[in-house]
Amino acid sequence: MTASTPHLIYIAWGFAPARTGGVYRAVATANAFAGAGWKVTVVAAESDAYARYVGVDTSMNDAVDPRVTVERVPFTWAARETDLSRMPLVQGLTFGKTYNRIRSRLDGLAFPESNYGQWRGALEDALERIHDRDPADLVVATANPNVDFQGAYHLHKKAGVPFVMDYRDGWRLDVFDGGYLFPEKSRVGRLEKKYLQAAHEVWFVNDAIREWHRKEYPFAADKMQVVMNGWDPALFGERNVALPVANPDAPRFGYLGTITPKVPLEPLMKGWTLAKAQGHIPAASTLEVGGYLGYFATPRGDLATLLDDARDAGVTFIGQVHKGQVAEFYARQDALVLALGEGRYVTSGKVFEYVATGKPIVSVHAPTNDSSNVLRDYPLWTAVPDVTPEAIATTLGDTVKLLHSATTADYARAHAAGEKLRRDAQLTPRIGSLTQEVTP
Repeated sequence: MTASTPHLIYIAWGFAPARTGGVYRAVATANAFAGAGWKVTVVAAESDAYARYVGVDTSMNDAVDPRVTVERVPFTWAARETDLSRMPLVQGLTFGKTYNRIRSRLDGLAFPESNYGQWRGALEDALERIHDRDPADLVVATANPNVDFQGAYHLHKKAGVPFVMDYRDGWRLDVFDGGYLFPEKSRVGRLEKKYLQAAHEVWFVNDAIREWHRKEYPFAADKMQVVMNGWDPALFGERNVALPVANPDAPRFGYLGTITPKVPLEPLMKGWTLAKAQGHIPAASTLEVGGYLGYFATPRGDLATLLDDARDAGVTFIGQVHKGQVAEFYARQDALVLALGEGRYVTSGKVFEYVATGKPIVSVHAPTNDSSNVLRDYPLWTAVPDVTPEAIATTLGDTVKLLHSATTADYARAHAAGEKLRRDAQLTPRIGSLTQEVTP
């Protein structure tokens, strides 16, 4: 270790090749520190755990900077285990559900987070070993899971290493309804306050989430920074200005992202079908949907049924789209559908990818969703006034009109708007400041 080569330990339970929602941010952050001259050690769950529980995208491994070292820490998710050989005998018996409830409570004894809490011990041990071998100058922990924060706090208390908390959502804040997931005096509330008191810096993905935390924890307000998501240049390769649609009478719409119960899939399918029936969009219009159905490796059957029922209306579900296929997916679309759950605190990383394409975007989410702030100045944007099938059908029609009227100048402005939202533009200032503040 030298003064010119600071060492970062980056804690991310979900790292490549996991298909978790924050993996792009995690990989990009580790890469950005490596690019800024840091030695980077990522501490993550073992790859086999991703394959068993949440699914993998092996092409994500190619996105990791070769200068980044990844240390894998064993993890078992008992409640989602399907391999009988890995189950304790009692779990494999007829009272498996009872066992899962008991195991979840036991996991919470170590740390108050269902399923992930039991990772605390193994994580802390791994961090101590890494730091003893190669002392860290800084720890960055990204959540969720929030047990990652405990690892950073542990090394801070044990060895005095400064740490950054990177929130992708909220811990006590419900980003969908703005309410409290945990009361102030709960164990979670006490831990979050303790971590914020000790943290060197705290990152949030948008200003709305930061302001909530500033009001809730005013003593830490000066530490709180907005580090927005962004699109990754490596994902798109050479980025060219999109051209107006050659055949607007057969427009191709696309949606790419993880579909959870929070996503308004049912209204979208009904709205798409209604748009066809009422002539808002041409009969030859298609909607290609790519991504995962639910958070876990096993697809949700209820969501699959909604997509299957809309096949006759031109909806196609193609399943997982690997990182190496993302640019190709966007290239074959004429317009992109941004369907998101309701919530003024919800931005989503997907909106930045959409903007990077420079193509028309139709928002299918509540106007109060924070993604509207990202898209406010985007010249090829249409948005539903409310998330109902009727409003969606009408707005899809507005998007088709936009496809007919948009000029090459409009597409050039959209391209320029996207350039401002590169992820490196968000990370570089923070990494520069941290390098000056915490290195010898």
